[in-house]
Amino acid sequence: MPVRLIDIAAVIRSKNAGPYELTLDIVFTGREWYQRVLAADAIDRSLISRLYRIPEADVLELIPFDPAAAIKITIRRPRVAGDVGETDVYGAQQHAPLLDVVLDIEP
Repeated sequence: MPVRLIDIAAVIRSKNAGPYELTLDIVFTGREWYQRVLAADAIDRSLISRLYRIPEADVLELIPFDPAAAIKITIRRPRVAGDVGETDVYGAQQHAPLLDVVLDIEP
């Protein structure tokens, strides 16, 4: 049965990781959901690539962090921070595509 990411994550955020990268953090409400998502490989480079409309090669890191029951994702910024036309120098609004994610895992 599908589950919405916003229902199983306590924190979904993004932040600047330097002028060329953004970091996305997903902190789960509990270890059980974290482990289910990892076991199902429900959040992978392909998903992030589709959500952010970037090549999979631009998904630089996708790191499970067991102590926090979290997944940290680093992507290449589409524009250099502060460049002409860049609209979010702090990267604080780039988590929005994750808010609509529905995962096909059992509750």
